[in-house]
Amino acid sequence: MEFAHLHGWKVDCREAIALQQALAGQVRLENRLPQPLATVAGVDVSYEKNGSLFYAAVVVLKLPSLDPIDQAHAVARVDFPYVPGLLSFRELPVVLDAFRALGTIPDAVLVDGQGIAHPRRLGLASHLGLWLALPTVGCAKSRLCGRHAEPGAQRGERAPLLLGADEVGAVLRTRDRVKPMYISPGHLVDIPAAVELVLACTRHYRMPEPTRLAHQLTNQLRRAAL
Repeated sequence: MEFAHLHGWKVDCREAIALQQALAGQVRLENRLPQPLATVAGVDVSYEKNGSLFYAAVVVLKLPSLDPIDQAHAVARVDFPYVPGLLSFRELPVVLDAFRALGTIPDAVLVDGQGIAHPRRLGLASHLGLWLALPTVGCAKSRLCGRHAEPGAQRGERAPLLLGADEVGAVLRTRDRVKPMYISPGHLVDIPAAVELVLACTRHYRMPEPTRLAHQLTNQLRRAAL
């Protein structure tokens, strides 16, 4: 898969924050999902605690069956420090390497991370969406920022995720009586469409199938390298 170069990665933390602030203005929260939606990719990154070797995987599934049709992975050493709010500068370079190895251009991408539910409105999903120029959705297992009420206990029930006065996502119950997922648009999608896509990609597990399979693949790659 080919995509345009957006920026370089040789930055320190202060420069990374400034770059996030500049890029956040380029994010578009408009539903540009093609209809009908034929394919969706899931992205995940795995690494040993305190390790510098990162494993990224992309798995593409067909809709509505959720059958896997393509996948790619990449491995790279990372030296950018762990700083909450700057995770894309650690994970995104190896994720982009995995997308470069992918033979399929997906219609949309689900990311194990945040979209605009981020202090500077540029989480991993938003940052990736700008690089790929594709609709992206953040599907996080925990909250980075914002506040919310508890959603109802049944699958599909949700509560707004608020950052200041702005709604930046949805706290979504993807299975009955399990912990909710934190869904936020990344780029070229709005909150209702992001929620609808996540529900369409979620079957028997809390996580959407695309990111669940990508998570499995990254863990397999990491364990195989030990």
